[in-house]
Amino acid sequence: MNIVNATVLRNNLSDALNEVNRNKDFLLVAKKGKITSALVNIDLFEDLLALSNKDYLKSIRQARAEYKNSDVFSHEEIFGEI
Repeated sequence: MNIVNATVLRNNLSDALNEVNRNKDFLLVAKKGKITSALVNIDLFEDLLALSNKDYLKSIRQARAEYKNSDVFSHEEIFGEI
């Protein structure tokens, strides 16, 4: 099983993202010895969502098309000035 401590994940996020992407897999994230979350490859995540809700898969396709067409928000548009 792929379990990584949250601190190790934070310190090696780029490598973890590459591993998840390359293996089309997931990492379970543990905090204080308890698994609290997961880092999941986008294809696997979409498959899981599709199993539970077909409309959500349609919204993902739409979001990807918008991203491809550069129809995105800037950091400032979402969060304003911090």
